[in-house]
Amino acid sequence: MTGPTGSPILIVDDHELVGSALALNLRAEGEDATFQPVRSAAAVLEHARRVTPGLIVLDLDLGRDPEGNRIDGVRLVGPLCEAGWRVVVLSGSSDAGRVGAALDAGGFVFVPKNAPFPALLSAIREARAGRSIMPPGRREQFIRLHRDREHERRDLHEKLGRLTQREREVLALLAGGKRAQAVADHFVVSLATVRTQIRAVLTKLEVGSQLEAVALYRKAAGI
Repeated sequence: MTGPTGSPILIVDDHELVGSALALNLRAEGEDATFQPVRSAAAVLEHARRVTPGLIVLDLDLGRDPEGNRIDGVRLVGPLCEAGWRVVVLSGSSDAGRVGAALDAGGFVFVPKNAPFPALLSAIREARAGRSIMPPGRREQFIRLHRDREHERRDLHEKLGRLTQREREVLALLAGGKRAQAVADHFVVSLATVRTQIRAVLTKLEVGSQLEAVALYRKAAGI
């Protein structure tokens, strides 16, 4: 959709220099552009809902709020789109899955934050006019990667959910570098008992080795 003529451009970024420079250059071109400093996710949404929706340039990595909580721009995309904003996704991260999540939530276009400044401005102008600077099919690639990762994540957590509490504890100790005998000593049980528990873990996780089981656990835990 193309925003109405004169609708605002809102820059949401935790880097004041970048956000202010973009807004300043866009205002010089006659756009109603403002930079919105980031205090919290709620503050961003509150501000966006108070003004007429237009185009929002949203950094996905917005630092932390005063309480130290990470502000995830990906979670803001859906509510902003629902409020009528067209979202330009800006990110310096190399995590294509996060970009895909933002686009899947309704983001209009992705622009790398490390792109040359004139390229950033050009991408914003094009998005303002309802045009995407992304190569054909690239948006779909990002979204497909995100959905594949989500499917893998759900599958992994479903498998881990099959484990008993003790089996999860055993796996956690193995992932922490302990050997089977050390795990047996920790729980004051026989080595044979621990080996039986490890076999049960491998079966439930559908893997062929302890190494694979540990790798899955670490992946799920983000280690």
